[in-house]
Amino acid sequence: MDKEQVPQDDENLLEGKFTVVKYALDKNGKYVKVPSVGWEPENVALKQAWEIINEKVEVARKKVVAGEVSPLAYHIEKNMMDEKLVGDYMGFSKWKVKEHLNPSVFTALPADVLKSYADVFKITVDELIKIA
Repeated sequence: MDKEQVPQDDENLLEGKFTVVKYALDKNGKYVKVPSVGWEPENVALKQAWEIINEKVEVARKKVVAGEVSPLAYHIEKNMMDEKLVGDYMGFSKWKVKEHLNPSVFTALPADVLKSYADVFKITVDELIKIA
């Protein structure tokens, strides 16, 4: 594709903060990097992916509010992580993280463990504990 043909189908999915680099041919026939704000098929796929992610986050939030799981479940979904990845950051096994998904276990965690979880998610301990 020629440089001038790089799609610019902006649906503001990247909120104007980012562009995607595409490679295209310049007028000399050499490949160059061309910033693009989007391409319709990519935008459709991104929208669908974000809808699924947002649904999972909302399901986790509702489970936290219902007392079925600890707030940790919400933050894991919101950050698109899983128990193994969080465990790797924490120095725990995924089974230990799964144990902390139990609300009664979570509420008994010491302050230093809560602080470590908050650090993993780059939030405060108060934000970790309280789900809106």
